[in-house]
Amino acid sequence: MSQDLQKISAFLAKHHVMSLATMSGDELSVCSLFYAYDKQTNTFIVASSDTTTHIAHIMQNPQVAGNIYLETKIVGKIQGVQFKGHFSHAKDDEAKRIYLTRFPYAAAMTPKLWRIEVESFKMTDNTLGFGKKLLWNKTL
Repeated sequence: MSQDLQKISAFLAKHHVMSLATMSGDELSVCSLFYAYDKQTNTFIVASSDTTTHIAHIMQNPQVAGNIYLETKIVGKIQGVQFKGHFSHAKDDEAKRIYLTRFPYAAAMTPKLWRIEVESFKMTDNTLGFGKKLLWNKTL
């Protein structure tokens, strides 16, 4: 794992809510989702109902973008990760284990789980210097 990806993974492990953007045709949507990050597969595991706008969009266009950030007014502490990826239904037991380990109370809701396979990350980390960017792209 590259040093940049290690820093990005460490940041993602400290947070649990993402903003996710989807698009179908000319219609845009954004939502907030709890996530569990699987650094072994470089994917996010999220739960969502089939009746949501973002899932309707994903059925038409599985490409997504999103971000996770530290909310702060202190410029030197600004950190955030932007990502692009591919959204799909997670039918495997490992995704369920990862998600329910992070959010055990979700087991009572028997959530439908989805996986976001990350294609690229861009992290802004001002703790490393103003405007410092860490980049990672999936190699095919």
